[in-house]
Amino acid sequence: MKLARALACLFVLCPSLFAAKPNVVFILADDLGYSDLGCYGGEIETPNLDSLAKNGLRFTQFYNTARCWPTRGALMTGFYAQQIHRDGLPQVGGGGQGVRQSWARLLPDFLKPAGYRSYHSGKWHIDGKVLDGGFDRSLDTRNQGNFFTAEGNAIDDVPVNPPAHEKGYYTTIATADHAIDCLKDHAANHDAKPFFHYIPFIAPHFPLHALPEDIAKYRDKYLEGWDKMREARFARQKEMGITNTTLSALEREVGPPYAFPDAMKALGSGEVNRPLPWSELTDEQRRFQATKMAIHAAMVDRMDREIGRILAQLKAMGAFENTLIFFASDNGASAEIMVRNGGHDPAASPGSAATYLCLGPGFSSACNTPHRRHKTWVHEGGISTPLIAHWPAGITAKNELRTTPAHVIDIVPTVLELVGIEKPKEWKGEPIPEAPGHSLAPAFAKDETIARNSLWWLHEDNKAIRVGDWKLVAAKGDAWALYDLKTDRAEQNDLAAKMPDKVKELEAAWQKQTDDFTTLVKKTLSDQPKGKAKGKKAKK
Repeated sequence: MKLARALACLFVLCPSLFAAKPNVVFILADDLGYSDLGCYGGEIETPNLDSLAKNGLRFTQFYNTARCWPTRGALMTGFYAQQIHRDGLPQVGGGGQGVRQSWARLLPDFLKPAGYRSYHSGKWHIDGKVLDGGFDRSLDTRNQGNFFTAEGNAIDDVPVNPPAHEKGYYTTIATADHAIDCLKDHAANHDAKPFFHYIPFIAPHFPLHALPEDIAKYRDKYLEGWDKMREARFARQKEMGITNTTLSALEREVGPPYAFPDAMKALGSGEVNRPLPWSELTDEQRRFQATKMAIHAAMVDRMDREIGRILAQLKAMGAFENTLIFFASDNGASAEIMVRNGGHDPAASPGSAATYLCLGPGFSSACNTPHRRHKTWVHEGGISTPLIAHWPAGITAKNELRTTPAHVIDIVPTVLELVGIEKPKEWKGEPIPEAPGHSLAPAFAKDETIARNSLWWLHEDNKAIRVGDWKLVAAKGDAWALYDLKTDRAEQNDLAAKMPDKVKELEAAWQKQTDDFTTLVKKTLSDQPKGKAKGKKAKK
């Protein structure tokens, strides 16, 4: 038995000794709540992702950056977004319009010398063109305001020209279509090479757009409200062993992170911008909110079905067994309420192209069960994501949980280790700084805590640091709060007043990391042409 375990661990850490290099598929959802998947406690039907979890691993403490573009930059480079000028730092700016330093290469650039072909299907939101990032083919779904048209999108960085009377288009399906087309082409023309495929769906990001038949499936499912939904999801999570905490309390005074009064007027009297008790809502408000959640569920359901088609293609081409598949989300569910792009027609069918609906703080709180707050905040609700890892040829464990704290910065070093690539120390003569992530490969073999000094967050003046099970966190303008995440990931019992020395210790660690990042960015941006160093914050 001991020998078998040793060999299994060696296989995970050194797969090249036993088999061909694995393919890697990373699937990313957009604004998906921690508990939205069935395998994380949700009631939405996600059988394909649930199957990957049942036959693989679920990480219970995996983190993102709280926002779209910082997560994507961190995921593809292995650096915190602030280190690569893709999110803001004091004194040096950075953000959604920030430009990475030349050494901040994306994962495909490191995989290419080992013979990998790389494909991208879906949302980009990283600076620069996709093919310049090392990808061989790309569908860039740039149109993030209307799921029912290809207008504004790009194929291989070239804008598409949809027909004048375009019909039958839906972004989630189109994303899977492109992914499947890339896989078929790979099987036909590049079968001897391994591949990396990055598939970032836009779903279930606003606007809440879904196919009518998908919405009908969930239309009346949420009329009991977000209170009951949270309780039911939490009970399932406890039964699954996913969480060891209390359920966070609804913060009725905390609404969307940005106020848009005109949007509230356009959306009408059914809209609610606070997570009030369901019993305090009018009948009109209950129906409106339940319908929005039904559309959100329909978007997740459809994404899972399209993932099923991608999995079927992997099986058909004989690649499924030796493909490492990851699934995660770029941030927690969103409390935002706004109206953009083509506006909102209150007379149109909810979820159709003429409508512009957002989930809002009530059901966002429920989707992030059991955690507190939402996307943009760095409380657990904003930064906690599912992470499923499935690899039949390399992960022998099935339906197991992994409790190690981990982060999107860990994906690059994990992939490079598992495919047997040593990351270069320089890029075209320019030194590459040491990256902060750690390989998760040891946790593939057993539930092992990956040793690290800390995990760190900063986004729009929301800030946090985690050291071991201690987390120091503060929303913009608030004092630091201290939580013991071993039993309180709901962040309900603030220990700051009782443990001031621990607060000082963690605050000093957060500040040192912030200062180190600032020094790095100042140094590496000093040689860039003027006008490219500063990045403005972009609203997602």
